[in-house]
Amino acid sequence: MLADRADLSDRCGLVVAGLETIAASLEGHELDRSVLGTAFSANWNLGAVYPAEVAGRAFFTAWTRVVFVAIGLALPSQQQIVAVQGLDCALEAAAAWPSDARVGASVRLVDFELACQQKAEDEIRKGGLPALRTLTQVQIEQYGQAAELLVG
Repeated sequence: MLADRADLSDRCGLVVAGLETIAASLEGHELDRSVLGTAFSANWNLGAVYPAEVAGRAFFTAWTRVVFVAIGLALPSQQQIVAVQGLDCALEAAAAWPSDARVGASVRLVDFELACQQKAEDEIRKGGLPALRTLTQVQIEQYGQAAELLVG
């Protein structure tokens, strides 16, 4: 939604395709390195081109750092990246949300993100990647609801 408002849907679509190939690889499919490379390129400086006058710029810019970590973790050549960096970037992005989010029981998006991370840790311990994937789908919808509140 934020990408649509910023007229960045095409580039974001390429980034999302890269994230989807990562998710598919976690479910046993082959990682499509060409899609991943395209996603990495599309993500490069994406936050910098987000218009300052469009709501959510700080969040969007921080989100591109989360994507950078996710792609980096999927590429064996990026050994210096560790998963905790992605968690830290996700918290930073949520803290940059420009308004109250009122997602689930949380008023601030950063509180919701922290709860998501804790729940994800619990789910992966109990049910592995399939449980995490199911939880992620629910959380994506909740993040979407927060974005709808912001963009109206």
